[in-house]
Amino acid sequence: MNTPVPPPAEAPPHTAVEDATAILTGVTLVSLGIGFLANAKLLTGGMAGLAFVLHYATGIGYGWLFFTINLPFYWLAVRRMGWAFTLKTFAAVTLLSVLTGMQERWLHLSDLPPLYAAVIGGMVMGLGFLVLFRHRCSLGGVGILALYLQNRYGWSAGKVQMAVDSCIVLAALITVEPARVAWSVAGAVVLNLVLAMNHRPGRYMAA
Repeated sequence: MNTPVPPPAEAPPHTAVEDATAILTGVTLVSLGIGFLANAKLLTGGMAGLAFVLHYATGIGYGWLFFTINLPFYWLAVRRMGWAFTLKTFAAVTLLSVLTGMQERWLHLSDLPPLYAAVIGGMVMGLGFLVLFRHRCSLGGVGILALYLQNRYGWSAGKVQMAVDSCIVLAALITVEPARVAWSVAGAVVLNLVLAMNHRPGRYMAA
């Protein structure tokens, strides 16, 4: 006779210190991945990718662009995800804007092969997003939409983000040469595969 397996105990909520540490860790990983892509003149999906496109087209600082284009998404975050999620996301977006601006002076990688930059950059960014998602935080834009759809309809956040990211990267053909867009698509696929394999509804429910 099989003994029934008791349901797992509900995980305790993350503390403020744990959330702060996770935001710092996740944003630092994402900024490092962005540094790899930027040094190879590549881009990514989501609002980060849109900021890359605008940065390449206008020369305006990446950090300022990323911060500004995320502002409209906070309305959805407040209405659908709550104030705690929104405030953590705002903090993460602000921190990433600052770090990427500083990183332009700190991180210099010469002769970086595009494929290597795309794969490593996408992988590191995916790990950073995973840390943020597991602490009910995002980097705005598509991340807010992806988490909302996962919580509301059970859709995989990784798959939603992959679909939107692919569209944004392809739209970059307006300002970026096709070969670099192709490498960027590879990086976006790597990023979102990390999320799709490690952030599934029911597998890990962060408090």
